[in-house]
Amino acid sequence: QVQLVESGGGLVQAGGSRRLSCAASGRTFINYSMGWFRQAPGKEREFVATIRRLDNSVDYGDSVKGRFTISRDNAKNLVYLQMNSLKPEDTAVYYCAAAPWDLGPAPTMADFGSWGQGTQVIVSS
Repeated sequence: QVQLVESGGGLVQAGGSRRLSCAASGRTFINYSMGWFRQAPGKEREFVATIRRLDNSVDYGDSVKGRFTISRDNAKNLVYLQMNSLKPEDTAVYYCAAAPWDLGPAPTMADFGSWGQGTQVIVSS
């Protein structure tokens, strides 16, 4: 499995921006499709975004489309989540995930085999 470590979380005002990073190690990064999920208190973990391993195609959850952007730097083994126009409802723990295969347009948690420990994002109103 690949090891994942997220960073970049913190407190941000509504309407602001934040960039999360996820550092991967242990396996060949380019062979993995990557994803971001989030979990708010009392809610299930929710799909946020994915970037595929071969063509870097992306998909987003409906609640973040047009505001969030996922990208990857294969040379540095990093995946990013740029979050703009943040809302209080974006408050959650954000998790990075990796899958050694191709993914569909709305992957679920079961599609990913490796997870980071999460990074907290709090959006104040």
